[in-house]
Amino acid sequence: MKSYSAKDIRNIVLAGHGGRGKTTLAEAMLYISNSTDRLGRVTDGNTVMDFDAEEKRRKCSIASAIASYEWKNTKINIIDTPGLFDFAGGMSEGIRAAGAVLIVLASGHLLDVGAEKAFAAATERGINKMFAITKCDGENAHFYKTFDSLREEYGNKICPVVVPYVEGDKVVSYVDFSRNEAFSYKDGKRSDAPMPENDERTNRMREAFIEAVACADDELMEKFFEGTPLTDEEVDKGLKAGILAGEICPVYACSGYLCEAVDLINNSIVQSAPDAASVASEGNVTCDENAPLAAICFKTVADPFVGKMSYFKVISGKITPDTPAYNERTGETERMGKLLFPKGGKQEEASAILAGDIGIITKLSSFKTGDTLCAPKSEIKLKGVSFPKPCLPMAVKAKKKGEEDKVAAGLNRLAEEDLTISYYTNTETKEQIVAGLGEQHLDSLVTKLKNKFGVEVELSVPKVAYRETIGKKVAVQGRHKKQSGGSGQFGDVWVEFEPIPTEDFEFAERVVGGSVPKNFFPAVEKGLREAILKGPLAGYPVVGLRATLYDGSSHPVDSNEMAFKMAAKIAYKNGMPQANPKLLEPYGSLKAYMPGDNLGDIMGDITKRRGRVLGMGPCEDNPKMQELVAEVPMAEMGDFATVLRSVTIGRGWFSFEFDHYEAAPENVAQKVIAEAKVEADDE
Repeated sequence: MKSYSAKDIRNIVLAGHGGRGKTTLAEAMLYISNSTDRLGRVTDGNTVMDFDAEEKRRKCSIASAIASYEWKNTKINIIDTPGLFDFAGGMSEGIRAAGAVLIVLASGHLLDVGAEKAFAAATERGINKMFAITKCDGENAHFYKTFDSLREEYGNKICPVVVPYVEGDKVVSYVDFSRNEAFSYKDGKRSDAPMPENDERTNRMREAFIEAVACADDELMEKFFEGTPLTDEEVDKGLKAGILAGEICPVYACSGYLCEAVDLINNSIVQSAPDAASVASEGNVTCDENAPLAAICFKTVADPFVGKMSYFKVISGKITPDTPAYNERTGETERMGKLLFPKGGKQEEASAILAGDIGIITKLSSFKTGDTLCAPKSEIKLKGVSFPKPCLPMAVKAKKKGEEDKVAAGLNRLAEEDLTISYYTNTETKEQIVAGLGEQHLDSLVTKLKNKFGVEVELSVPKVAYRETIGKKVAVQGRHKKQSGGSGQFGDVWVEFEPIPTEDFEFAERVVGGSVPKNFFPAVEKGLREAILKGPLAGYPVVGLRATLYDGSSHPVDSNEMAFKMAAKIAYKNGMPQANPKLLEPYGSLKAYMPGDNLGDIMGDITKRRGRVLGMGPCEDNPKMQELVAEVPMAEMGDFATVLRSVTIGRGWFSFEFDHYEAAPENVAQKVIAEAKVEADDE
């Protein structure tokens, strides 16, 4: 494909709820433009966009995919994104790279959560919104039901551009108000059709279209209120100006499966959607191919055949094979790899990637998603990609011993590709933890580890980092004596253990008379600090403890640091069971967000988790949502992400961070102690 200037490029991301037909619509767009020679089907696993083996198995998108096609001397880059919330990172990538979002809904369905989230993400990013209502060929299709739900939520900015003309339960033709023409389709082929003259719904839609177009321009508005008809040129001008200003969100009816009215969407994208030159500029960086280079890496893929592939959107300047690959984050320059244009799972070599366009650069080892590629020492830093934070942690373990390194290497590679994955080692529990956006997300991760890296893993609920403390003051002796011929070992200490209100360990001494020489004090402290790493109940570290050395004895020959260190440990072992030991469990601070209708259900769920609700009220950033603040035991939060998503139908989200420790209830403590004993016996 030849290189296009920014004014002839449209970057469109397809977003919306899962199962609404995004990939099918993308497939139809590519097919009718002759970019592909066959019309793939999601159910058959042969679409351009769902090329990953895991996508073919699931029959749905799990990652963003990009392909381009030419339409009326214009290059259109379409970015197909997953609709499942577990794979929301794909939409984040697409929104960052696009200049407009085409939100896909299914005819007959009301405005759904995926569409709401796509609209909100596009608004936050400051890009234009368009709607495609697909599946107008379906048995239960009802375009106007879906359209009215959009109007109810977003008001008069929802502008019908292409609507179906229905006789009985069948779509007879599609009316394009931007051209004031109607078309029928058979086997994907378009033919002219008569304009409906006396159809009440069509007339109502046309009035809404003209009013929206007229309101986008003061001159057109004046003409509209005077009752003067608008010319085709004026309609084009008003529609484009309204979309670019965000005052118009056009709506297109279509059937991706039958390729009906998809050409009308392509026409409208070319005619009315913002071109890259209009929307690609960011801050002081102008979308100009002759300006200094500035490009954002919005996606990274580790391809087993090509190697590392970095997806870039060029904001200004151009990228050629001779361009220095300067990473603004690292300050390093790399040699440029191959330049490619993406075509789903395939690529096409490119001689240059110009301002406003999207392309791939291979083998840039230091570049990560969110990095800026720019001219050396230009100090240009573009805004990165806003990803949702992983919220479901699980312990990961190789099924076969000796494959731990392979697991770590595979997870690091996948975490580099998908920034909604977090992989780290819990130093306290000694577990490898992988966190994702949901159960399906982690399930696909397990499958990818097996298929791409040849290693099988099992996931389990992570261990909780409990603590132990004491409830009363005790004073005990620790005496270590060892004689086996020659010089022996002797250490004798009296230590007072008492609880303190902090979660620290404090060591003090009040020895008088030199019963314990000062040079052995550090050895006593060291012995105690080593001992508190394992508590008397379940083997968890002891906190909130002060140990005071107040007496003891020594031997002029046999006493040494090791002996007093051992004596301190003996004192600890003797004293802890007498000091009313208690198990402490970690509590986290929870901030959960949900629609008001779901507030009661979530409060009830938190109570079941032994949580305490501290407050609630409207969310500052989104008045339609309620914020609930609570303290919840971390051991009880395992499936909260799944429950919140289920109850709120995907609308809810939350943050959860460790806050403090407090005494565990007796039944919880006994269960933890019993499990720890079983684990110790197994070892």
